[in-house]
Parts: sequence; C-alpha cells; structure tokens
Amino acid sequence: MISAIRSIWILTSCCFHQIDGFAHIPISHSPAIPDSSELAELASFANTLADAARLEILPYWRSPRNNLGQEIKHESNRSEFQSASPVTLADRAAERAMRELIEERYPNHGIYGEEYGVVRSDADFVWVIDPIDGSRSFITGKPLFGTLVSCLYKGKPVIGIIDQCVLDERWVGIAGQQTTLNGVSICTDGVSTLKDAEMYSTSPDMFRDEDWTKFTAMKNAVRTLHYGADCYAYALVATGHADVVVEADLGLYDYCSLVPVLEGAGGVISDWEGRELTLQNHENSKGRVVACASKDLLEESLQILQQKTREHLNSVKSVKMIQFRLYQNNQTQLLYCSVSWLEKLLLISVYNS
Repeated sequence: MISAIRSIWILTSCCFHQIDGFAHIPISHSPAIPDSSELAELASFANTLADAARLEILPYWRSPRNNLGQEIKHESNRSEFQSASPVTLADRAAERAMRELIEERYPNHGIYGEEYGVVRSDADFVWVIDPIDGSRSFITGKPLFGTLVSCLYKGKPVIGIIDQCVLDERWVGIAGQQTTLNGVSICTDGVSTLKDAEMYSTSPDMFRDEDWTKFTAMKNAVRTLHYGADCYAYALVATGHADVVVEADLGLYDYCSLVPVLEGAGGVISDWEGRELTLQNHENSKGRVVACASKDLLEESLQILQQKTREHLNSVKSVKMIQFRLYQNNQTQLLYCSVSWLEKLLLISVYNS
C-alpha cells in the first residue's frame, strides 16, 4: 500500500510541474517564409482567386431566397451556431471556381475548402478558402459577408485576403508586409485598454459551457459589444474602426486569411491560449480566436480568457487536491486518488497478500 501511495505522489508531482508552465505556453517558432518574389506571385494568384469568386457570387446577390438553392449543412459536436449552417449555390459555385484555378496553376499544392473538403493537406503550400464567410448575412441581403483566401506555407498563413464583393472592398495581407485595403496601406488604431474597446463577435450562440463564461467576462470588460459581422469584423479591426474580436468554434477556413491581414496592419491574433493560428495548432485551438488592435489589448484579453483555468489550476497546486480514502472490503482495498484538474478518478486495487 505504501508503495502504491508513493507512486501516485510521484505521478502527481509531475503533473503539478506541468501546471507551473501552463500559463506560459510558448508560441512555436515559425518556419521561414518564402522570399519576396514568391510571395508576390502567390498574392497575385490569391487576388485572381478572389476575382473568380466575385464573378460567381455577385449574380446571386439579393436574389429571391428561393433562387439561392439554400441547404442546411449539419455538423455534429459543434456549437448551436455552427451545428446547422446554410449553404447556397453561390457558395458552391465560388469554391468550385477557385479550386479549379488552384488545380490548374499549382497541382501539387493542397486545398482546404469549406464546401468540398481537403486534398494534399501535407503539402508545403496549402490554399485555405471560404467562398462566403457569413452565408446568413449573404442570404438576408446584408453586405457583411466576405470571401476568404489564404495560402499557408508549412502550416502558417503567409497570404490572406478578405474580399467584400458588394462593397468592392478587398483587404490583402502578405507576411512581413503592410496590409492594404484596395491598394492603400492601412493600420490598426485601437484604444489602450479593454474598458474603452469596441468588441465584435458573430453570435453568442458560438460559445458553449466554459467558453460562454469567458466570453461573458470579455463582454463585461469592454465598452460595447457588437454582433453579426463575421470576417468583416476582423477587417474593421485592421482598418482602425474596431478594437477586439472574440469568437469560438471556428473552422480553419474561417480564420487563416485573417492572420496576415491583422498582423500586417499592426494587429495581433491568436487562440485563447496565445498560440499561433496554424494548421498544426487547429485541433488544440478548437477554433477559439481572439484578435486585437494591439499587443496590450491582446495581453489584457488573454488574462480574462485564461483566468478561470489559471485560478483552477493554481488552487489545485496550492492545496494538492489529493484525497486518499481507504475502503476495506474483505480481500480488496481500494485507493481513490481524486485529482480535480484531470477531472478523472484514479482507481488502484491493491490485493492483500
């Protein structure tokens, strides 16, 4: 029995050592980006893709809804907002047009699309496309949707486009370069603290369980919360008209193009743990995204978004949260070790000799 207890103590000591570093998760080192000439070529092609999507989308703009061929795409294990999302003929036509161009120009590149899936995701270059981010807005005639085009190099977004075809607005982000809106350089112009910030989120229904608690804390920390802009909200932060966007349960195609646009405008964007938004990190990030006009706003936001978890783990460490209870039952003694941060029950059976 003493030996079993000693083993458990060693196990939990290792666990607590990991807790020490929980709040300081390092951002991984990014691969070297392609050279400037290759980036220019990729950006030019990304613009070609956005042009092709426009040609497919605009004929459907504010058409009678029964002409849009609307269907509902159901996805399990998603939030209420994402579990049943609308898809139109325009979505499908625009993605087909972009995929055909990619296959023709770069047959060895990967493609990660919302409507037609993934091919060659292990390629060095992967195009991540969302033909209409904000289909609900598109269907109801609200020009706050956008076409998202991104090129990843070894998993990291190096090219990003947000294209609003109705308003004829196009944000282009290129790694290491200034972001432009219709060819004119732009930059963020955010406030210095959250209490003065204008925050966006597409819908409150994208937050579940603990995410809802953290989102509520963010809502209470900012000056004003706005709903319903999808990718356009991130463009507003990049252009200096808004300060923060907090969202959850996003797909990879929902946020990859936003990264170069925000960063090239002087903004910052990460998951809720401060990790980079990359292909490799997507499963860990779980679609939780926070974008801010400045590093100071991001730091303040991350303190809120991580607060409950940090307090919980610190309390585990300070009091150990280990309770040993011995139950005698004839020939078997059961040792229960309850470690709350694991949220599991460790059961060890020790047979009497």
